[in-house]
Amino acid sequence: IRELDPQLPVFIETWASRLDLPLFPSRIATISLGILGGIGAMLSITGIFGLAAYSVSKRKRELGIRIALGAERLEILSAALGRAFRLLLLGSAAGMILGILAGRVLALIVYQASPRDPIVLIGVILAMLALGLLATWIPARRSLSIDPVALLRDE
Repeated sequence: IRELDPQLPVFIETWASRLDLPLFPSRIATISLGILGGIGAMLSITGIFGLAAYSVSKRKRELGIRIALGAERLEILSAALGRAFRLLLLGSAAGMILGILAGRVLALIVYQASPRDPIVLIGVILAMLALGLLATWIPARRSLSIDPVALLRDE
């Protein structure tokens, strides 16, 4: 238009620039919720890792005896991480229920969010289960490397 007649009073504004101010509170809320979610994920990984490491350290003698008697690797892993895995499943179920309940509040804050978006709920649950399993993997590897002879000789 400016090439045809530079004197025309034409003001061109894109939708993105037009919506910057009205969407600013929703964007800030989304960024804040994302940061808080990341911090929550780090805290949960730390807690799960601590729980699994503590559980393995308290059961070293039992795990050493199981290894000495010829238990399979899968049996040792299930003995070492059974409680942590049950807590992960329980926490995921509780998180899903609380997520559904909090969905309406979040839908008011976050732009274009539905209160019961199944893709988001399943994605969050799978992500937390994956992070929890990753956090329990290091203590599980430690439980498999227990030397039963040295462990039984110490006590």
